[in-house]
Amino acid sequence: MTGAARHEPPPPRAGIGLKSAHFSEFLDAAARGAGPRWVEVHPQNYMMDGGPMHRWLTAVREAVPVSFHSVGLSLGDPDGVDRAELERLANLCERYEPNLVSDHLSWSSLDGENVPDLLPLPMTAATLAHFAEQIDIVQERLGRTMLIENPSRMIAFAGDTYDEPDFLGELTRRTGCRLIVDVNNILVQRTNLGIDPHAYVDGLDGAMVGEIHVAGHTVEEHGADRLAIDDHGSEVDDECWALLQRFIARIGPRPVLLERDNDVPSFQQLAAEAARADDMLLSLHADAA
Repeated sequence: MTGAARHEPPPPRAGIGLKSAHFSEFLDAAARGAGPRWVEVHPQNYMMDGGPMHRWLTAVREAVPVSFHSVGLSLGDPDGVDRAELERLANLCERYEPNLVSDHLSWSSLDGENVPDLLPLPMTAATLAHFAEQIDIVQERLGRTMLIENPSRMIAFAGDTYDEPDFLGELTRRTGCRLIVDVNNILVQRTNLGIDPHAYVDGLDGAMVGEIHVAGHTVEEHGADRLAIDDHGSEVDDECWALLQRFIARIGPRPVLLERDNDVPSFQQLAAEAARADDMLLSLHADAA
């Protein structure tokens, strides 16, 4: 892969979240010009000095574009971004020069203690100012624009003063960051918070969207109540595909990532599911032509 290509975003094609169990099969497919066209990895899985994980990632990086999707910066932490984690991420970015770097509109640590989840914050002016400050710190250290993913929420906050699309739009204007739009997270919020998914995606500025995620989720029944859980443990459902189609028909093709973090199937199954997204993107290219 040329130096110039390393600094360009992935192509507007389908990628997968690459798991270590699939390294060999993925590289075999890539050598044949087959399979997903790019991959995303959690950089926290590679924050060690050496070992087989780095050997595999080096081979993957030479084969296809790679996106770093961080889960450890805790941008919403009231004490600010974890500076030690940021340094580890910066060092990894210098080593691999990923095509994209992203994290979440969330917090995952408090008073130095980590929690095993990505938790949301109220959509307020104070929260907006805090996230903007932390994103500026990260972008300055990395020397690049980062992407921020919309959260998966089980509850709303009584103090919310922004709709989420407006909050995200203002965040991009203040910081110059771009967005990962997780379509599955929007559907989770539809079940949990009663939002209108169509209004949500229609309210986003397409120029600010750098990547799109699709995944599956679980819905639990609790008497008359239903709770959607963003577990990335099942196939993308028809509603998610339909919302993706609506979104990219309006804003144009973008890199689309298939996420699967639990009950992970075979590489062949993941590649087949990603191919459905790829067919959708290629169809839009053909229609535009």
